[in-house]
Amino acid sequence: MFRSLRGYNYRVWAAGALVSNVGTWMQRIGQDWLVLTQLTHNNASAVGVVMALQFGPQILFLPLTGYAADHFNRRKLLFITQALLGLLALGLGLLTVTGLIKLWQVYAFAFALGSITAFDAPVRQTFVSELVTEDDLSNAVALNSTSFNAGRMIGPAVAGLVIAAVGTGWVFVVNAASFVAVLCSLGLLRPEALHVKAWAQRTRGGLTEGFRYVWHRPDLRAILLMLFLFGTFGLNFAIFISTMSVKVFHAGAGRYGLLTSSMAVGTVMGALLAARRARPSVLLLIAAAALFGTGLVLAALSPNDGVFAVMLLVIGVSAQTFTTSTNSLVQLATEPAMRGRVVAILLAIALGGTPLGAPVVGWVADTFGPRWSLGVGAAAGFAAVLVGMRYLVKHHALRVWIDAGRLRFSMQPSVPSSARGEG
Repeated sequence: MFRSLRGYNYRVWAAGALVSNVGTWMQRIGQDWLVLTQLTHNNASAVGVVMALQFGPQILFLPLTGYAADHFNRRKLLFITQALLGLLALGLGLLTVTGLIKLWQVYAFAFALGSITAFDAPVRQTFVSELVTEDDLSNAVALNSTSFNAGRMIGPAVAGLVIAAVGTGWVFVVNAASFVAVLCSLGLLRPEALHVKAWAQRTRGGLTEGFRYVWHRPDLRAILLMLFLFGTFGLNFAIFISTMSVKVFHAGAGRYGLLTSSMAVGTVMGALLAARRARPSVLLLIAAAALFGTGLVLAALSPNDGVFAVMLLVIGVSAQTFTTSTNSLVQLATEPAMRGRVVAILLAIALGGTPLGAPVVGWVADTFGPRWSLGVGAAAGFAAVLVGMRYLVKHHALRVWIDAGRLRFSMQPSVPSSARGEG
C-alpha cells in the first residue's frame, strides 16, 4: 500500500504536500464560512459564484495549462505556482483579519487563485511520474490522494476551531505559512534521481493535440464524460455540507468543520483502498458512481446531523474511489508525452465543470432546500453509471444476467489501444 514511499524523492514531496494540503483545506472551509455567514446572510448562491470563479479558469486556460505541463520543467513551474498561491492566501488573510474584506474581493481572490491553480494542478499531478517509476505510478497517485484527503480530514476540523477561537482571517494566514513546507520539499529533492521523460516536441497545433488524442480514444472519452457528470453536479460538497449544516441542522462553525472532516475520513479510506490496487477499471468506476448516488440519496433523507455524518463517510469512500481511479486509469492509458495535456483536460472537467454545476446546485438549495440539492448530485452519479455501462456494452460486449438469484456478467477483456486502433 505504501511502496512509493521507499523512494527518497517521493517521501520528501509527500511530507511537504501533506502540510500544504491541511492548510489548503483550512482555507476552503474558511472561505466558504466567510461568504456564507459573514459577507452574506446564508446565501448558497454566493458560495456557488465563488466556486465558479475559483474553478472556471481550469476551462479558460485549458490549452495553455496542459501544454505547459508537457513542455516545461515541472519542478521549476511548481516553485512558481506554489509561491504565488501562498502570497494570495496571505493577502486574503490580511484583508480579513483587518476587517477590510468585501464580497467582491473574495470573488477576485477566488478567480486569481483558480487561475494559478489551473497551471499548478496538471503539473503537480504529472510531476508524480517523475518521482516514481511507471510500475509505482498508480500507487503514488493513490497516496497523493490519501495525503490530499488526510488534509481534508484534518484541515476542516482545525479551521472550525481557529474560526471559533480567533476568527476566519487567521485560517488564511495559517494556509499561507503552510506553503513554506512544499517549497522546502521541492528544494530538497534530488534532481539526478528524478525520472524525467523526454519533453514533448513543440509543433504547430500542439495546444490542441490533447483534444484530438482524447477524441480518438473511446475509453478516454467515456471515462471523461463520466467524470464530467460526476464532478459538475456531484462534487459540490462545499454547498451540500454548508447548507445542510446551517439551514437544516442549525450547526455552528465547529460542527460544520466536523461534518466536513467526517466525509474526509471516508475519502482517506477510499484513497488507501485505491493504493492497494495494481490497476483500476471502468467497472470499478461504475460501482463507485452507483454507491455515490445511493449515499447522496440517503444523506438527503437524514433526520439529524449524526446520520448525515455517517452517510458523508460512505459518500467520501465512493467519491474518492471514483476520482482516484479515474486519475490513475487515465494516466496509465495515456502516452507519457501526452500525459500533461490529457491530465489538464481531466482536471478541467473535474474542476472546471463546477462553474456550470455549482450555481445550479446553489440555486436548488436556495429555492427548494438543501436536501433537494443532494438529489441533483445523486442523479449525476446514476447518470455516470449509465455512461460507463454503455461504453462496456458497445466496446467490450458486456452482458449482465441473473443466475440462481445472483447477478452475473461477462465481457471481452481490454486490449492495448494500439491493437484497437485508438490513437
